[in-house]
Amino acid sequence: MRTGTITRSTSETSIEVTVNLDGTGVYHVQTGVGFFDHMLEQLSRHSLIDLTVRTKGDLHIDAHHTVEDTGIAIGQAFAQALGDKRGIRRYGEALSPMDETLTRVALDISGRPWLVWKSRFTQAQLGTMDTEMFEHFCHSFAQAAGITLHVETLYGTNNHHIAESIFKGLARALRTATEIDPRKADAVPSTKGVL
Repeated sequence: MRTGTITRSTSETSIEVTVNLDGTGVYHVQTGVGFFDHMLEQLSRHSLIDLTVRTKGDLHIDAHHTVEDTGIAIGQAFAQALGDKRGIRRYGEALSPMDETLTRVALDISGRPWLVWKSRFTQAQLGTMDTEMFEHFCHSFAQAAGITLHVETLYGTNNHHIAESIFKGLARALRTATEIDPRKADAVPSTKGVL
């Protein structure tokens, strides 16, 4: 089993994360930010990656540190679970429809972190989560996991649907990229021999 476990503690947050890349989409998520929990549950369910997240953050200030640091910890756990990345498909993409919304997500588990973000929200918050934090989560996750990540909402009007289509698209792209390719399960998918 390809698993990763990260414990991260700062003066702002205390986080425990476990991922199992070969799971079935079982999740146990508690961050104290309801809408964020909902998105992480979507990430797990649609990627088939088991995810446990327990975050205690300084929510008396706002959700910024909680979301940012959780993204870092999940990314670190992914990197740990991927190891030398031997046998993975490496690339993943998904078109993610959610009613009137359509989002495209493409990623490369390259070891070269980057985020291209082309999604906009017309509400400042969904529940108690600032909508600007969706981009920040993806940035933190991509940086810590070593993933090149492109997210583009092609169209959509409902802010809940936009957020959900992003996380479901990310999940489906991760599912493909982290799968073992049976044709090359013994090789790192790069002409350099390392990722």
